[in-house]
Amino acid sequence: MSYFDKGLYIVSTPIGNLEDITFRAIEVLKNSDFILCEDTRHSSKLLNNFNIKNRLIPYHKFNEKKSVHKIIKYLNEGKILSLISDAGTPVLSDPGNIIIKECIKKNLKIFTVPGPSAVSAAVSLSGFGDKFLFYGFLPKTENELNASLKKLNFEGFSLVFFVPAIKINFYIKHFKKYFSGRKIFIAREMTKKHETYYRLNINDLNPFKTQLKGELTIVISQKIKKDLLTVDYVKIEKQVIKYLKSYTVKDIVDLISKKEQVPKKIIYNLCIKNKK
Repeated sequence: MSYFDKGLYIVSTPIGNLEDITFRAIEVLKNSDFILCEDTRHSSKLLNNFNIKNRLIPYHKFNEKKSVHKIIKYLNEGKILSLISDAGTPVLSDPGNIIIKECIKKNLKIFTVPGPSAVSAAVSLSGFGDKFLFYGFLPKTENELNASLKKLNFEGFSLVFFVPAIKINFYIKHFKKYFSGRKIFIAREMTKKHETYYRLNINDLNPFKTQLKGELTIVISQKIKKDLLTVDYVKIEKQVIKYLKSYTVKDIVDLISKKEQVPKKIIYNLCIKNKK
């Protein structure tokens, strides 16, 4: 692939701090014949900052189906098109999937220009481990939300959600209902001047008294196994005995509890039992 092959480029843009854009993203955008974006006014601020004057085409959830024919026409003519979202990596809870599927169907070239993502940024900061399930925006109605969270409660991975800050108190009561005993990490305004992080046990999480602004990225820790079979104890105790030869009790507790999704207290008791 040459650097500027004709086709559709999926370009990641900053989630807040404009300096987070990659050199390659800037060059691809500058060499694009058209740039597809959710909000031309919002994207213009980013593009003007890097002196990018290419033509913008509105591409959002209300017109993406209608826009497909025109976009495919441009691609068939050998144009270079870039797709950006308001922030972060396109398609993840943003428009873009329809045109990507159509390009695949018609065997048109698609390229990725990876970069900032609120999902990976929040997970890396949460401290909950690297196995996670990204859900995106949660349902807005009680019935749909209860149905979704009930299913998600059985997942053994950490869970990642996007939540409008104005709705956070509505979701808190449901998080407490379905994810009791887990931990929660709330990221607000990531990479911006006033970025703020909240780390709490969900059982200790109370509604916010002051209205938060913007969009929140929420990570809920993995589900802890409450009941262990005898075979689990045997397996884990063998690991404890092995690690006690080289590691401290604290390191063993952290390592095995995260690896096996077992409460730290159980690992600690096994360490004390087997420590010579």
